Amino acid sequence: MTKKQFKAESKRLLEMMINSIYTQKEIFIRELISNASDAIDKIYYKALTDENLSFEKENYYIKVSADKDSRVLTISDTGIGMTKDDLETNLGTIAKSGSFAFKNENELKDGHDIIGQFGVGFYSAFMVADVVGVTSKALGSENAYKWESNGTDGYTVIEVEKDAIGTEITLKIKENTEDENFDEYLETHRLKAIIKKYSDFIRYPIKMDVKGQRPKADSENELEEYHEEQTINSMVPIWRKNKNELTTEDYETFYADKHYGFDKPLKHIHLSVDGAVRYNAILYIPEKIPFDFYSKEYEKGLELYSSGVLIMNKCSDLLPDYFSFVKGLVDSEDLSLNISREMLQHDRQLKLIAKNIKNKIKSQLQSLLKDEREKYEEFYKSFGRQLKYGIYSDFGSNKEVLQDLIMFYSSTKKEMVTLEEYVSRMPEEQKFIYYASGESYERIEKLPQIEAVSEKGFEILYFTEDIDEFATKMLMSYKEKEFKSVSSGDLGIESSETEESVSEEQDNKELFDYMKTILSTKVKDVRISKRLKSHPVCLATDGEVTIEMEKILKSMPDNQNVQADKVLEINSNHEVFSTLKVAFATDKEKVSLYTNLLYNQALLIEGLPIQDPVEFTNDMCKIMV
Repeated sequence: MTKKQFKAESKRLLEMMINSIYTQKEIFIRELISNASDAIDKIYYKALTDENLSFEKENYYIKVSADKDSRVLTISDTGIGMTKDDLETNLGTIAKSGSFAFKNENELKDGHDIIGQFGVGFYSAFMVADVVGVTSKALGSENAYKWESNGTDGYTVIEVEKDAIGTEITLKIKENTEDENFDEYLETHRLKAIIKKYSDFIRYPIKMDVKGQRPKADSENELEEYHEEQTINSMVPIWRKNKNELTTEDYETFYADKHYGFDKPLKHIHLSVDGAVRYNAILYIPEKIPFDFYSKEYEKGLELYSSGVLIMNKCSDLLPDYFSFVKGLVDSEDLSLNISREMLQHDRQLKLIAKNIKNKIKSQLQSLLKDEREKYEEFYKSFGRQLKYGIYSDFGSNKEVLQDLIMFYSSTKKEMVTLEEYVSRMPEEQKFIYYASGESYERIEKLPQIEAVSEKGFEILYFTEDIDEFATKMLMSYKEKEFKSVSSGDLGIESSETEESVSEEQDNKELFDYMKTILSTKVKDVRISKRLKSHPVCLATDGEVTIEMEKILKSMPDNQNVQADKVLEINSNHEVFSTLKVAFATDKEKVSLYTNLLYNQALLIEGLPIQDPVEFTNDMCKIMV
């Protein structure tokens, strides 16, 4: 028996296959089962065109069995089989694909497609096996042949006895090493788990002989051994069923079976697309946020299948980051796969699918917001932050997609509102969308800065999350209405008091200049407030960076000491201002004391730390004395 050698390029490719291409060795089971499914598909196709050949689906299956004692794993099928030439051509030259040639030579019907490319995937078996044997008898052939190889040294092909048409692959599993546990590929429970993971939706039964123990029928305490043949895969994927056949419970059961979450999904989206690119998908919008969602450990993406075979467990390219909370899967016959089926060629089809999925998710969320407001608000509690991050990221390039999905608490409605709802209620004279930032709704309610806007009867949006202001900075405006912080230097509110305020500012210029000198390193300016009504003092800001943004930026690890341009505003109608003027005329030392106290008071209102608490308490004592 002469051993034949692989071609030089095939030998190099085999070495690469064994040592580096596949990141998970368990993939070899998926590859061999896919090839077995292809072989049955070919008989199915032949039956469509050959009236002398019948196809009874119950006669076709794939079987997996393991013999732990001899360390042999066997995967067999009742498919079309291979001739001697097929064995030498398809297996003697790596990457020569019998399935690919069959697909190109025949116009496939009835939606069937050929999954595998017998050649490359087959050789993944050598990652776990010292010796691989392929015994096959082809449809219409009297003879059977066995191909066998122990790796890169070459292969043999001999004639053997085999009664039934089909192929049997035997793998002599390697011995364990310090780094690898090869025994797992001989354990029934582990094999079942791998088959369920990758090949659950292969259209033909995948059978295994299962041994175990169960209670005896006539005894509650005694156990009996049992041995039975079980079908491991479910075969018919839910996403290929007609939507009318499925209930909400079916979708929820599938969600739980796939371990997408411990909650129930808020909504599901079932897609069956047959256009420029063909695919089926089931997507879920979860109700609860995963515990690790905002951690580095969270991995976004949808499961990606090709004709029912799992290709990627998390295909991140199918979801934009701002919809990373979506769970589910996509199954397409049109996606091109590379040599290992693990890396997708990021081609036009994948991008089309991703674009359509993005639009469907947005549409579903809009429907939820419109028709089931309470459910949407539950969703928003969990994932609204992610939508706002989506607006902020990529320099605001996604704001058009997301701006109608975000919500904020309203000062007048006392509930969450959309930007569209806010703008629709704006009085004609209102120029801006006003917002106030703080740690909580209750704290914002007490801010002195909101007085002037509230008195005008204008609605204020409350920003309580660190991303809120950054997101609106990227939005800049909504329906041509710009966003304006209630702490902004110019509120854009016309007032009959404006001229009076300017006059008062000029009359007290020396006082404000003196106070500004005292606070020279702390504030940009000191001036009369146009926003305060009952409170004596507050901090406002000039420029794009607000006080809340400063706090957030300072809390970050790469803090670059970004500071807001703070302005100390004094209420000229408050008695404190009268006290200041008297002190300025009679006792400049008291002006310094009052100025520092007012500044520290304004810091406390904003939730900012006082630089010298001891000095502050001493100043308080001076006032008491």
